[in-house]
Amino acid sequence: MEEFSLKKELQRKTVHVTSVLIVIAYFFLPKTVILLILTVLLILFLELEFVRIDLRLKLPFFQQFYREKEKDRLAGHVFFIMGAIIAISVFDKNIAMAAILMTTFGDTCAAIFGKRFGRTWIPKLKNRAVEGCMAEFIVDLAIGFMFLDSWLIIVVMAGTATIVETVVNKMDDNLLIPLFSGFNAQMLTYAISWGYLSFAII
Repeated sequence: MEEFSLKKELQRKTVHVTSVLIVIAYFFLPKTVILLILTVLLILFLELEFVRIDLRLKLPFFQQFYREKEKDRLAGHVFFIMGAIIAISVFDKNIAMAAILMTTFGDTCAAIFGKRFGRTWIPKLKNRAVEGCMAEFIVDLAIGFMFLDSWLIIVVMAGTATIVETVVNKMDDNLLIPLFSGFNAQMLTYAISWGYLSFAII
């Protein structure tokens, strides 16, 4: 049973990581264009969700990637597209790209490492292993250093993403991770630019 669940998780995360194409596109396309593309994708996904949830029709091929808890509610990729649209609209470009990648790669590493190597389980948190949290934090730090200069912003952003992915249960972390981590990073950026946290630039 454990091997099967891990295999299914790997399948789901492989699809999830394809969202890195959003970041690649954002490198080359203007903000207005990428937002238009994401909005069209969101509409198409919502139409598919209407067919799946309200009309109760099974979608060939795609059905295998849905979790049991997504049977009667919007799937994670819909919330991720919403989060990406808001992040790109509101945050600085580098912050938005880091937030999107932390949502995909950080969450992926947390799930896979937690299921495969998890030995120390966090009390009162369902299916959350310390090993998975550590893996996510390290990956998120690496992503932060790819896009950002301030060590403080990187640590806060990575920490926020890790905490949200760890403690959120009923709400969808695909929406909350990019928004919360991006928001904290953006507020710190303003604070640094206004001179309140000049030490953080070092």
